[in-house]
Amino acid sequence: MSILCVGSVALDSVETPFGSAERVLGGSAVYFAAAASVLSPVHVVGVVGSDYPLSDLDFLAARGVDLSGIEQKEGKSFFWAGRYEYDLNTRTTLDTQLGVFADFSPKIPESMRDPRYLFLGNIDPALQIDVLDQVGEPEVVACDTMNFWIEGSREKLLELIGRVRILMVNDEEVRQLAGEPNLLKAARWVQERGPEMVVVKKGEHGAILFEANGLFFVPGYPLEDVFDPTGAGDSFAGGFIGQIARDGEVTSPSLRRAMVTGSALGSFACEHFSIDRLKDLTLDAIDDRVQAFQRMTAFESPVGVDSV
Repeated sequence: MSILCVGSVALDSVETPFGSAERVLGGSAVYFAAAASVLSPVHVVGVVGSDYPLSDLDFLAARGVDLSGIEQKEGKSFFWAGRYEYDLNTRTTLDTQLGVFADFSPKIPESMRDPRYLFLGNIDPALQIDVLDQVGEPEVVACDTMNFWIEGSREKLLELIGRVRILMVNDEEVRQLAGEPNLLKAARWVQERGPEMVVVKKGEHGAILFEANGLFFVPGYPLEDVFDPTGAGDSFAGGFIGQIARDGEVTSPSLRRAMVTGSALGSFACEHFSIDRLKDLTLDAIDDRVQAFQRMTAFESPVGVDSV
């Protein structure tokens, strides 16, 4: 199998200055799978309540996503409601209802226990460790986390990052985790504790890949219309891991392609509410946007300066 994703499968209600959406598909696993599955086969493990419209995930199944690891339990699904201001970087949480997600204990089906690539969505680090204990030895383990776990489950989180190859966080989170305001020093602090690579997401300003011997920056894609940035980070992760799986190797060139592809998928996610833009996304559309990144960032060195 290719990619295993373990994370939240949720319902969201979102308000922005440009519209609103009520009880639409959300959650880290949904956004990740919707992005990554255009590039590579994906298997999903999560939990939903009896109120969840599972048929709304049929587009993923039609794309070949294995949803057999999503457990449906009696009760309410994980629900989040939020409001964004005009800059879309300022978000206010209006409501959070964990529902059946509060007792989520991932059980990895036997058929999914030998993934080549594993993405651990933003859940309790104790559960992320439990997932690692249930699977074989993936070539790539990437994980996400958040301020809540950095503050409340620091020791478990440090144990977790000692077992992953890639940590994916935003700039505020990596600074908080390292206790270091300098972004470069914060990323190096994380690398000293296990991960070979740290991907720092900076929202509309792009993302930075920190490797052992250097770094790579990709800008955010400039959009004329931005409606909903809710799942951009998880869509970035889906594009990133999906591209690595598509290439079938983990090298500096493939990681750089993955960064650009991730930024492209994150931008697509913002163009409509929920995962609507990702539903009909094609490989050709992704490749076109990746080529647009190449045109935007290509430049020639001054005469007399050797290229690196």
